[in-house]
Amino acid sequence: MTEPATPYLRVDVARLHRTITGTAARAAGAGVSLRPHVKTHKCVEIARLQLDAGAIGITVATVGEAEVFARHGFDDVFVAYPLWLTDEAAARLREVAQHARLAIGVDSTEAAARAGSLLEGSGVEALVEVDCGRHRSGVRPSDAGALAVAAEEAGLPVRGVFTFPGHSYAPDALASSAEDESRALTAAVASLRESGLEPDVVSGGSTPSLAHSDTALLTELRPGVYVFGDAQQWELGTMAPSDIALTCRATVVSHAGGRLVLDSGSKALGADRAPYATGGGRLLDHPDARIVLLSEHHAVVDLGGAPLPPIGSRVDVVPNHVCNAVNLTDTLWADDGDALVPWSVSARGRNT
Repeated sequence: MTEPATPYLRVDVARLHRTITGTAARAAGAGVSLRPHVKTHKCVEIARLQLDAGAIGITVATVGEAEVFARHGFDDVFVAYPLWLTDEAAARLREVAQHARLAIGVDSTEAAARAGSLLEGSGVEALVEVDCGRHRSGVRPSDAGALAVAAEEAGLPVRGVFTFPGHSYAPDALASSAEDESRALTAAVASLRESGLEPDVVSGGSTPSLAHSDTALLTELRPGVYVFGDAQQWELGTMAPSDIALTCRATVVSHAGGRLVLDSGSKALGADRAPYATGGGRLLDHPDARIVLLSEHHAVVDLGGAPLPPIGSRVDVVPNHVCNAVNLTDTLWADDGDALVPWSVSARGRNT
């Protein structure tokens, strides 16, 4: 098959299908709904595969992402962040709500009151975000009930509670972060009930902590990165190289210094490097190799003494953080073994 110019992001369709269907089956077997976070792929074709496999709806990061997917027929959308609404953002949410069941996150009485006044009668609902240890956003679990009551009084119906165990992105926190999540959501549910409200939705989950999620408590899971995998998941041990569905196809342009130099720099791979990461990315078929230097348009790879692939040959690079890599390109190239098909990154750059 004819390949695009490198660097480009290649999706192994067989691996993608296997992961999507396998994760959906595990969620269904545990009696939990799956609402995948589509900010990872931002791609309509992939989100449709997730719904076809059994997902009940999608999670997005921004109003702009909600608009894109609602425009393409996705009719159950959750914006999983606390929003401070302007008149313009509220008008955009009202438009989305005409085409989809829509919920937003809230974590303050001020934001809930403003959302209630601007969205009254729109049908938009809210989930109260609680902090389970990430310390980014969310109220204390014991305060969830008071916030839910304030939202309801402001005219913003409350669907339930949610959290994000983002501190699961550490080698020693995969299980403990899920335990933190369970404790926080248990307390939040109790707080709502003490305030006279019964949560219909208890939402959580992250890709690293997914295997440890408390499915007796949670009603839905919202993983995102699982759909592709990346070098972070590889190094955390949550995904094997054979499960990674997205790579950056790169060309060997030099052997300078006795190392591999590729044409895939940070403008193709993204610049993220977690504290536990062993390099700027990994090579899918060379597990001992590490990217030791990452500039804008080049990656320098130490192969650990292995023979260097010839200049002009192509290799598959696994980005450290796949979400960032996807947001740097307009097109994903879906490889089914017979052809490369372009899939648009439709929600790319929709950051507002």
